[in-house]
Amino acid sequence: MQRFKKVLVANRGEIAVRVIRTCKKLGYRTVAVFSEADRSAPHVLAADEAVPIGPSPAKESYLVIEKLIAAAKASGADAIHPGYGFLSENAEFARACKDADVVFIGPGSEAIALMGNKRQAKLRMLAAGVPCIPGYEATNADDDTLAKEGERIGFPLMVKAAAGGGGRGMRLVHEPAKLREALKSARSEATNAFGSGELILERAVIGARHVELQVFADEHGNAVHLGERDCSVQRRHQKIVEESPSPAVNPALRARMGEVAVTAAKAIGYRGAGTIEFLLAPNGEFYFMEMNTRLQVEHPVTEAITGLDLVEWQLRVAAGERLPLTQEQVSWSGHAIEVRLCAEDPANNYAPQTGRLLAWRLPSREGVRIDYGVREGQEIPPFYDSMQAKVIAHGPDRETARRRLVEALHELTVFGVTTNKSLLLWVLGHVAFSSGEYDTGFIPKYADAVTLEALYLTHPKELALAGAALFHAEALKLASESGLDASLVNWNTAHSPPLVRMKLASREREEHVSVRAVASERYEVAVGSDTFDLAILGMADGVLDFSVAGARGRARYTREGDSLWLDSGHGAHAVSDVTFRPPSKSDGAGSGRLMAPMDGRIIRVDAHRGAAVKAGQVLAVLEAMKMEFQVVADVAGTVETVNVSVGSQVAARQVLVVLTPEGKPPAA
Repeated sequence: MQRFKKVLVANRGEIAVRVIRTCKKLGYRTVAVFSEADRSAPHVLAADEAVPIGPSPAKESYLVIEKLIAAAKASGADAIHPGYGFLSENAEFARACKDADVVFIGPGSEAIALMGNKRQAKLRMLAAGVPCIPGYEATNADDDTLAKEGERIGFPLMVKAAAGGGGRGMRLVHEPAKLREALKSARSEATNAFGSGELILERAVIGARHVELQVFADEHGNAVHLGERDCSVQRRHQKIVEESPSPAVNPALRARMGEVAVTAAKAIGYRGAGTIEFLLAPNGEFYFMEMNTRLQVEHPVTEAITGLDLVEWQLRVAAGERLPLTQEQVSWSGHAIEVRLCAEDPANNYAPQTGRLLAWRLPSREGVRIDYGVREGQEIPPFYDSMQAKVIAHGPDRETARRRLVEALHELTVFGVTTNKSLLLWVLGHVAFSSGEYDTGFIPKYADAVTLEALYLTHPKELALAGAALFHAEALKLASESGLDASLVNWNTAHSPPLVRMKLASREREEHVSVRAVASERYEVAVGSDTFDLAILGMADGVLDFSVAGARGRARYTREGDSLWLDSGHGAHAVSDVTFRPPSKSDGAGSGRLMAPMDGRIIRVDAHRGAAVKAGQVLAVLEAMKMEFQVVADVAGTVETVNVSVGSQVAARQVLVVLTPEGKPPAA
């Protein structure tokens, strides 16, 4: 008997687009849901039908179970695929689907509830003989108890939210003096993200790799693993680069880890797609961390090397079918690497970015797949995860996959918001990654603040190119309006061509740039003490052809008002012509005016009018794109005004708190 015919996808973005694709391949009708911010998003257009579910914040739309069940009933959907993220690991949602007689395309609520709590999951795994990291897993332990147990376990120590995943509510603590603040911030983040502030402690395994096993099980008692993925390159405990197979896993270790993963799945009567996550120590020992009871963001690398469609497997298992393959029939071919393209600024503490996508251009290359759920012209809102796309490359060997991925990223162009593209290229080119000799400490060890600042700094050559391009574009426009032939651009009767002085701004830095046209296409550009011989050979269809000292080059570009976005392959730079901008007093460091670092929602306010504060003291906490950011006092002084309260939605650079610095009289 057919269990379902129409599938509602309870998610958004690239997740929903990817699930809808396979549903259509198998002949199921699809229903999308959307918030006000996603009214014209690609996933809405990809589905056969779409149902609105409320305001933009996820807590008022995508995370409201009653609205999703109502949307399924209203559209006639008899199955719900939760995607990954949002409610995909919510036992209450799975139960609500069952009560509403709607098929939940995922595991049963009991398995989700058990494995969704890290404390309970660890106890069950220990009972099943699965190796686990030493720690403390008591129920509802207070900070005093956890601090005492932390001393017993020893440092370095991991603080983890008992509920949820994705790196939220997780802190690495190196010394006892830092533990209580870590407990406070982890509990706050966990409560906000998962509705539970319960924490557990684990000994930190230094130099380990994050290796996870993809498992699948059906309702007939069959279970298999589909190999491992290495997810060790992480920022803030959230993965940004994943690959399969792991460079650190040989066939014997794969078989051993796979056997343990399948044992773990069978021990809880699992059904559907799941991931058993391990820490792999340098000595080859591995320890259970958690089980994600859903499909993972990084599942495409497994699909690439197995040739399987894992969403198709999910649908077939949910329909009551047996697993398509036995363990002996599973095979792997080649190597695959995936990167997560995020709207964030790594050089600014990985702050999420919002704004309008001025350009969104994707490469088409052999062995490259791109999963995405955005479009050119779309606004990137502050309400959801910062990931906008995944770029996956597959090749017969690891080095081929790596090179294909690098070249695909070089071609991929995003203008309008800052992304982590430059960081991803740097990671893929780093000797520690290219050699395969890396671990979970890769980003903290190699990508320090100085390195990240250098990656995102607009260098003199780029400023010179931007200056010449802005000048040339205006010259072309003037020639066109005057009815002159393009060959007469920059022509004049003077013996010495005029020098044009400009002031260009990029990443809040300003630089004086001098441009002199020496021929119709050639320019002499000075940036500080550097001088460049530049030629603008063509500006059409978003492509800038140029030469520097005779060496040809090509960059993508787009123009918006006085700003020019440029990407010569290594990442986008936004350069603005501020030559005629009137001078203004900047709210710089130490001003006492504390501003929101991005659009977001205030979830904590610790500032009170008249209170004395120290420099570095946390005065408010802002949530944006599922991450928390602390707003700290930049000077010692007294709180003069507090302009926000818990729950306030704020815009980037909005003044939240004003301080009167020590020794300065309060404002009248």
